[in-house]
Parts: sequence; C-alpha cells; structure tokens
Amino acid sequence: MVHLAHLLMKNYHGGHITIRLALGGCTNRPFFRIVAAYNKRARDSKYLEQVGCYDPLPNNHNEKLVGLNFERIKHWIGCGAHVTKPVEKLLGLSGFFPLHPMTITNAERLRKKRALKAETASEEGTPGDQ
Repeated sequence: MVHLAHLLMKNYHGGHITIRLALGGCTNRPFFRIVAAYNKRARDSKYLEQVGCYDPLPNNHNEKLVGLNFERIKHWIGCGAHVTKPVEKLLGLSGFFPLHPMTITNAERLRKKRALKAETASEEGTPGDQ
C-alpha cells in the first residue's frame, strides 16, 4: 500500500482556498484583483492565481468595469474554494451565480428613493403654474 499522506500534508498550508478581492491601486483610486488565495493569508499578500479584476470607480460612461475568467473560477469552485460576499455579488451581477438577495434589496431601495425624489421635484414645480 502506498502512503501519500506526507505528500498531501506537504502542500497543506492550513485553512481553505477563497476567491476574494485583493486591493491594489493608490490613494483615492482603488483597484481590486479577484484572486484565489488561502484564507489565512493577508488580503494583499501572495495568491495562487488571479481570476479577474474590478475597477469600482465609474469611468467616463458611468460604468464600473469587471473582468472575470469564468473557466478558472469554475475550476477553483470545483476544487472546493469558498467565495466571499463581495465577489459573490459581482458574480451574481455577471450572471454566473443567482443574484445576491442584498443586491435586489438595495436596487429596490434605490428605485424607491429616486421615485420619491422625482415626485417631490415635480410637486415643487407645480405650485408655480397656478
């Protein structure tokens, strides 16, 4: 019988693999790499593989840019990697996962807030017509 336990323990670093955001960029200009890393490591330290990127600041067209490598994300999830909530929300918006419940809740709140703001703006404009 072949004993492989020592080979498996040699590669074990403690904890599990997570797909999470690693902060990059500079002051007042954040940029995130979406990486597969051990959960015990620091946020911006070494990682196993970069599987995407996320730019949270809107560009000239008011878009927040996200780049994802779905094949590698499928691979890491198949290997048992956990996904953090921020990455789960991004994957839900991209159609990889079902939408996160808080994403739907926040969208409904924002829609109601904008409708209320538009309604108050229209009411302020009508008294001047009388």
